[in-house]
Amino acid sequence: MFPSGLSMLWEPTEPQSALRGRFGLDSFDEAVTWLTKCLTQAWAVEVEACDRILISSDNAIAWVRTSRGPLVAKWSRSRGQFLRLAAIADLIRALHEHGLPVAPPLSSVDSRYRVIVDSGSLPLSMTVQPLIAGDLLDTTDETAVRQAGACLASLHGVLSMQGDSRLIEPEPGQSLDLRQRIETWLDLKDVGRAPAASARLRDHVGSLPPVDTEPQLIHNDYRASNILTAGSEILAVIDFDEVAWDYCISDLANTFVLLGTHFTDWQPTPASVRDTFLEGYESVRSLTCLERRWLQALVLWRGIRVIPAGDDPAGWADAV
Repeated sequence: MFPSGLSMLWEPTEPQSALRGRFGLDSFDEAVTWLTKCLTQAWAVEVEACDRILISSDNAIAWVRTSRGPLVAKWSRSRGQFLRLAAIADLIRALHEHGLPVAPPLSSVDSRYRVIVDSGSLPLSMTVQPLIAGDLLDTTDETAVRQAGACLASLHGVLSMQGDSRLIEPEPGQSLDLRQRIETWLDLKDVGRAPAASARLRDHVGSLPPVDTEPQLIHNDYRASNILTAGSEILAVIDFDEVAWDYCISDLANTFVLLGTHFTDWQPTPASVRDTFLEGYESVRSLTCLERRWLQALVLWRGIRVIPAGDDPAGWADAV
């Protein structure tokens, strides 16, 4: 899926300069030496080899072969997120203990799932998880799509019981009132890439009463690149870094629009795939009538927001 050695996930940046500038490491070999020391000291894991390191913004992930099997080590330099990242690691562990398909973080020698390590004078937040060998969700596989829908509903069920104070606040400046959120965006941020769709959206939300469910923790990035499969079976849901305090239908709307996206390869989700996904979801958790009406509005809103500026070869504007 990714090349060996050092590379960038999506940025058009030279990876060695990114490694040096963001993490204070001069080369792939130096990074492996540093990582080996971190895993030995903090997790009592002996590294046999490191196959690749992938950089994405303030984060990096390494694939390593170790005395405890194949693992992935993830670290971040974003200090303002360290408490949140630690809470996410604890959350993933709790989801695993509830039987959900996730990659549970390994406990460090001092019983933490996220550890602050140093790269020179630079503190980094690191977690270590087992490598889940699987394929990305194939949205042409109806059984897999249906299973992915059911998995999200099960995930929502367990997330509704989680209340870590480090995660339950909404994003700064974000209202939990769905109508206010959409109308504010229409008034202040809509750049007019699909004016007819924006007009439909304004009319739609203006007639809707408040949604009849409560906000809770949601995955917030549930799409093909974060769903690992073996055939039609869901092996693991990964990448909980975007976890948010919002409504289940907000998560569903985001998934409806972005389910088929793979890293830099983004394509709209066909209506038939959305229908199949929702069938799977509602086999576990049924939507209320009002949730269904709000879901339509949220899907339209999310669809408008992902229309790119300029050329639109994937047809995002046509999809709304």
